[in-house]
Amino acid sequence: MLALLRTFSWQELRRHPRRNAAAVLAVMLGVALAFSVHLINASALSEFSSAVRSAGGQPDLQLRAVQGTLDEALYARVARHELVSVANPVLELATLAVAASGERKQLRVVGVDALLVASVAPDLMPIPAAGAGRLAILAPDTVFLNPAARALLGAAVPGTVRLQAGLQLRDASIAGMVAAGGSPLAVMDIGAAQDFFGRQGLLSRIDVKLRPGADREALLRSLPLPAGVVDTEPQEDTQRVSNLSRAYRVNLAVLALVALFTGAFLVYSVLSLSVARRAQQFALLGVLGLTAPQRRHLVVIESVVLGIVGSTLGVALGTALAAIALRVLGGDLGGGYFTGVAPHLQWSGRAAALYGVLGAVAAAAGGWMPARQAQQLPLAQTLKGLGAGAARQRDRRALGLALMAAAVALALLPPVRGIPLGAYVSVGLLLVGGITALPWAVELLYDRLAPALRGRLLPLLAVERARRGRERAAVAVSGVVAALSLAVALTVMVASFRDSVARWLDVVLPADLYVRTAISGAAAETAWFSPEFVQAAGRVEGVRRVAATRTRSLLLDPSLPNVTLLARDVERGSDSVPLVGDAHPAPAGQIPVYVSEAMVDLYRARPGAPFAPLAQAFPAGGAAPVFFVAGVWRDYVRQSGAILMDRRDYQRLTGDARANDLQLWLAPGADAAPVQQRLRDLAQRESGSAGGLDFASASELRAISLRIFDRSFAVTYWLQAVAIGIGLFGVAASFSAQVLARRKEFGLLAHLGLTRRQILAVVAGEGAAWTLIGSAAGLGLGLAVAVVLVHVVNPQSFHWTMDLMLPWARLVALCAAVVAAGTVTAWLAGRAAAGRDAVLAVKEDW
Repeated sequence: MLALLRTFSWQELRRHPRRNAAAVLAVMLGVALAFSVHLINASALSEFSSAVRSAGGQPDLQLRAVQGTLDEALYARVARHELVSVANPVLELATLAVAASGERKQLRVVGVDALLVASVAPDLMPIPAAGAGRLAILAPDTVFLNPAARALLGAAVPGTVRLQAGLQLRDASIAGMVAAGGSPLAVMDIGAAQDFFGRQGLLSRIDVKLRPGADREALLRSLPLPAGVVDTEPQEDTQRVSNLSRAYRVNLAVLALVALFTGAFLVYSVLSLSVARRAQQFALLGVLGLTAPQRRHLVVIESVVLGIVGSTLGVALGTALAAIALRVLGGDLGGGYFTGVAPHLQWSGRAAALYGVLGAVAAAAGGWMPARQAQQLPLAQTLKGLGAGAARQRDRRALGLALMAAAVALALLPPVRGIPLGAYVSVGLLLVGGITALPWAVELLYDRLAPALRGRLLPLLAVERARRGRERAAVAVSGVVAALSLAVALTVMVASFRDSVARWLDVVLPADLYVRTAISGAAAETAWFSPEFVQAAGRVEGVRRVAATRTRSLLLDPSLPNVTLLARDVERGSDSVPLVGDAHPAPAGQIPVYVSEAMVDLYRARPGAPFAPLAQAFPAGGAAPVFFVAGVWRDYVRQSGAILMDRRDYQRLTGDARANDLQLWLAPGADAAPVQQRLRDLAQRESGSAGGLDFASASELRAISLRIFDRSFAVTYWLQAVAIGIGLFGVAASFSAQVLARRKEFGLLAHLGLTRRQILAVVAGEGAAWTLIGSAAGLGLGLAVAVVLVHVVNPQSFHWTMDLMLPWARLVALCAAVVAAGTVTAWLAGRAAAGRDAVLAVKEDW
């Protein structure tokens, strides 16, 4: 077999380097894209995990509140327990800091006990700067910044920084640094942090280290936790982020593998044409003793060699792309899960080998059918030049229909650990089944079109060639069909998503003007409006009505990401809530809440039924409140889940009358600019600072949201372009091979009186006929795949639904561009074969 590879296969590679290079290039790009996406995501997650370990240390367990903060009294009980070695109190807050540029930047503040933190989280131990006293670590209004915070704020050490507390911007001294890595972080003495942010007597968590030999379960049994307090594992922070981002990372990896999937079809196209051209050589080898299985093995080995070369180059290219992306974009590819993380490249030999094998397997899969063709050649008939016989159309048709039927069944399967594996396999089977049935589609269309063209010579020649060579036509355009169908599916999915988001924004942004204290919901506990400010804002000249929203973060399940609680005015019913389905009236004595679609999937919340997990977030001395799911609403912001309740119910349960966002309806004829200035003046009088307010109109928020949406999906557009480019490259390789093999045919046409221009017109017409059927098949398959993406993949991956919207103008333009590109490609490929050599080639048969 090695001797045949060195002589027979190597000669084929030397004679047609461009065609084989196309297959190698396709595999290389597919592996490079998939491997680079894996490296970026793995590096970002590794950096995030390292930052969590650095900032959180390695305690044996952590005690946290379901909602908000813990009572400091619990710390004394835990610290005195006989099984506890060290109990470290922590107050963790997200706030806003004024950078040297004057912009407000998000900053995480951690309040620690400097006498205890070194034994649990040594990277959080404050290190005073030169000239600062040793007691600076206990001083009020004093912070210690990590390297990321110093770079973000452009702050000098020692120096000062302004931090937001409520509506105030207060000065804090920078007295040194901490070694913790990760996102921007400031460390304060815990007592100083409580005083600075008005959180006296409150903690975010308690980190607990047990005595040697002590058992975690024994501690929890002997230390009953108050209502609303849960115990968590230290590594669950990383696990929650990993779970939250897993669907996004997997979907991005699948999109990256689109190019590799298309590359497999290109390998199939290249090797099918190669086997067809070498059919007599294979037959001669068979007569000389090469068995049918050996012929099959030879072609499979040729495909694997192409895959290995492409995979090796792809791993190298993917590594370079990942390094560049991490340097330029950081660890975030548009999902927003690793914002602020600046990871270093984490190269993995095991992952490189895995993606290398994946490329080789894809190439082998592409070469399997050509290998079967080589195996099944009728030797005597092929040696006489009579061809390999007609393909078994009925078997192919039945196989294609069976694959598509299986795809429908798999699309109905539930997700596996939040990943729609059945839907992914369904998409693959839809494409393979559709491409398998391509010859049938060619026959169905052109058998009816040919009679209508009998009076027109050149179009008839082009259509007859495509009709009678439908197997080769299917082989040539298979890569384009795969690429175009996936491009159509992604175009429909993105357009549907964008249209649904736009209509969702129209519902959730009913007011004229929006005011907020924080640029991120994470800072809701440190940047807020007082009840007095909310009331005064409603009396400002030009304001007709004001509504307030309070945002809280809830830890309902330690194994899942936090849920967002939104408390706002919903007394006017559900007209301002984008409900999915009908609203249900709450029974007497139960509190109505509206849950997002993610709550239905993650917490099994059901409309028209009580929702018990929410009660633990509102511990009460008497009977626990009973919450009733009055409806399910669509939320495209909070993938981990959100709960909406009336603000009056929230205030009655918690006594918290603060707000984080204001929605203002202006009086008729009122201008927004004077109203904004009056609100700034109000903030200046109340807190001494007006710099903590952000204003935006509904149209501005809508434009910003859609711009963020477009940026998040920018990577999918590039992946679509790469996939289509690979498919068209395959068409070019196929046409080049076929027109060179048809020099005698072109010479005969020239002897019959056709000019070179007419011959090129026939070739271009064939290209148009082939890519036309390919575009039609790609459009149909793409729409089927889009249904799976919209109605199965997105709900199972991200827990939200959307309405299917077909952007016909874009789809028609995409198909027309593919047909035009295929036509031009065929014309260019035909120029070399329709010259003087084609006329002389006819002599070979004399």
